[in-house]
Amino acid sequence: MILDLTDDAQEYGRQAQRAFEAAGGDQLVQQAEAKPERREPLVGPVLAELGAWDLDPRGDGDGLEAAAALCRSAGYWALPYPVAERLAKPADLDVEGLIVAAGARPAGPVAGLQTRWAAVTLDGTRSTVGAQRPSGPGFVAELELSRVDDDGASDVALALVLPCWTLLGMLDRVIELTIAHISLRKQFGQTLSAFQGVQFQLTDAEVERSGLDILAKYALWSIQENQPTALNDALALRMSAIEAAEVVFRVCHQLHGAIGFCDETTLSWLSRYSQPLRRLPLGLSATRDALTRSAGRAGLTGLFA
Repeated sequence: MILDLTDDAQEYGRQAQRAFEAAGGDQLVQQAEAKPERREPLVGPVLAELGAWDLDPRGDGDGLEAAAALCRSAGYWALPYPVAERLAKPADLDVEGLIVAAGARPAGPVAGLQTRWAAVTLDGTRSTVGAQRPSGPGFVAELELSRVDDDGASDVALALVLPCWTLLGMLDRVIELTIAHISLRKQFGQTLSAFQGVQFQLTDAEVERSGLDILAKYALWSIQENQPTALNDALALRMSAIEAAEVVFRVCHQLHGAIGFCDETTLSWLSRYSQPLRRLPLGLSATRDALTRSAGRAGLTGLFA
């Protein structure tokens, strides 16, 4: 079992990260929030130039790893576009993206986009998405679904795992920002990074982030190898990603202090736009319940055991 992404995939992720920075970096999400209808013109050309929609994460192992690296880079800049959902599109439906839907009021981060979407439930029921009603921050819209078939079981794992890579990219950035902040901010004549309590807190956050990094790679390998436990691994990854995000954001907000909640700081934007990834399609308790029902008495295998 080789969990590290290939050199080509890692380089693709680095090039994507540079391309997003050159296109506007942190300004992209701020501009898109002011005018949600500009999301496509702001980000679409950059993704097209990167060849994002030429990737084949379903039929090609290299394409799957490149897609994961792209999602991570998109998360690093809180890119105001559902990259993971676009990359998870099913091969046999005439749509451009796939959203995992759950609950009585399914929703997804697709407000302001003129894109054909499909939705899939955890049990594999697929639908097309009709009307979209903006319902909250993070470009979230409630979805009106029209059932198509029950052939989506093989779609669910990928559609759950790729957004976790986006969230991982956000945690990468949050840790970087916090290290820079505590290395510059002084208190009692020394930088915050010199205090042992601060070091312990940051270590706790980094342990969560690095652990999620390994689990994300394992879940990707599980999909790539068509493991029978791929769905359970995807649900376990989602549960771990939400738990890690809660720890990392809590610690980093504490270390930034009150300024971390102001829009003048990048941390505030990352925290806000991590919310749809952490809450949709299911929050922590609902994800844990779905995993319990899916895994049953057999439990989990591999790194999640």
